[in-house]
Amino acid sequence: MDSVDTLPAPKGRPREFCVDAALAAALRVFWRNGYEAASMAELTAEMGITKPSLYAAFGNKEALFHKALDLYEREKLAYMMSALDAPTARGVAERLLRGALGMQTSTCDPKGCLSVISVGACGPEAEGIKAEVIKRRASSLAALVRRFEEAEAAGELPAGIDAAALAQYLLTITQGLAVQGGAGASCDDLKRLVDTSLAVWPTK
Repeated sequence: MDSVDTLPAPKGRPREFCVDAALAAALRVFWRNGYEAASMAELTAEMGITKPSLYAAFGNKEALFHKALDLYEREKLAYMMSALDAPTARGVAERLLRGALGMQTSTCDPKGCLSVISVGACGPEAEGIKAEVIKRRASSLAALVRRFEEAEAAGELPAGIDAAALAQYLLTITQGLAVQGGAGASCDDLKRLVDTSLAVWPTK
């Protein structure tokens, strides 16, 4: 159920707003613009709250971004956790690629990748944000490497295929889908990229 927060408004009048809906709105702004380009004015306007209410409910802009990133991973990247449960290495790859494709062809969300957009646009004053995104990306890579190492130990991967390099390759393709989607690539173009990646995948 959506949570509702009651916070003081100007002139002492109570202000009620849905915290979950406000956070989802903040995520859309960060996703479209990246961390640094997301202004407080745009954030509060899209969230439908005042700046004092934002600070009271979420902390500062950096804290808000962390919460938005949590939401992004929990809801928008849920397919990544599902992919790790696939019974074969190829199944993992297909779930990841189809999931990434679905995100970029959806009409409900911004295109591109929140972490790629935010890291690419981070200046020195946002090093904390960059470090957090890189840490989370490394965690995702490590989980994928472990899954492919299991496939390697089971004899599923061809001789000479490095599990870590295969994991890095797959994540690079998914990030490339996001970059292409954000740059305006058509659904057909992105689907061809996924189909080609699966056609050359080294396992069946």
